[in-house]
Amino acid sequence: MQRILGIDYGEKRVGLALSDPLQMFASPYKTIPNNPGLITAIQTIMNENDVACVAVGLPKGMKGQETAQTQNVYRFVECLNDQDITVNLIDERLTSVSAKKALVEQGIKTGHNKGLIDQTAAAIILQQFLDSQKG
Repeated sequence: MQRILGIDYGEKRVGLALSDPLQMFASPYKTIPNNPGLITAIQTIMNENDVACVAVGLPKGMKGQETAQTQNVYRFVECLNDQDITVNLIDERLTSVSAKKALVEQGIKTGHNKGLIDQTAAAIILQQFLDSQKG
């Protein structure tokens, strides 16, 4: 089986996570800058890691309403779709909070480790997607 790429899209950084080839587990992979080369960088990562599709976190307010960041993610997803990349949107409410908490529980300081938080959030998003596919 091919892997799946999890994406936590942010205005400055984009956290990435990869599934194992059996699509059971998500692991933090890397954080890349959100710049004009973002889509090309994602395509390269997908090719290098035999990725079939992506799971992108969709930010919403706590009551489920769309926010300005939701619109940014929709524009990002359009760019992925333009490159024939299959995209699955996953509710990402509280994933960054959960990621930070998980890192703190492991004794990892998060103050200057925003990239690691982004990767971990991407892994949480991806794991939610993987779990939803097991049904």
